[in-house]
Amino acid sequence: MYKIRFAGDPVLRRETRPIEQFDDSLNKMIQNMIVTMHREDGIGLAAPQVGYSLKLCVVDISSIDEKEHPRAFINPEIVDSWGEDTVEEGCLSIPDVRDDVTRPEGIRLVYHDERGNRLEESYDGWMARVLQHEIDHLNGILFVDYLPSFKIQALQQKGLLPQKF
Repeated sequence: MYKIRFAGDPVLRRETRPIEQFDDSLNKMIQNMIVTMHREDGIGLAAPQVGYSLKLCVVDISSIDEKEHPRAFINPEIVDSWGEDTVEEGCLSIPDVRDDVTRPEGIRLVYHDERGNRLEESYDGWMARVLQHEIDHLNGILFVDYLPSFKIQALQQKGLLPQKF
């Protein structure tokens, strides 16, 4: 299991590196990230949130959609999007903060699985939202970056966000 990094930790703002080795150490990291995500009651977790500047995230929305299961998305890239939806979001790296974020309703994603197979799939609803949130982490973006400055200042004044995050 890993320790969650919180807003203010520089790793959350760094550019991530693509994964090139699809081996046992990657599979072990994926499993540890899934265990960490479940321990923290999350539905998504990106490698920077556990201190690694790698293009890797795990998602498990089975609590919302029983057909789903824990999955890893390696080197994910959104190649198309459509629609618009506003939903309240939160983040394991910013505890006690939730707010509405507007994102595309659906996405087309290119990524690799744990074996290195390149896949291209479309997602909508919760899976699209969680993937966009986690892919933002891979690009140094936090969900609060979508909020207006007056909300960020209010969160900082309440001590819920550091002055530099």
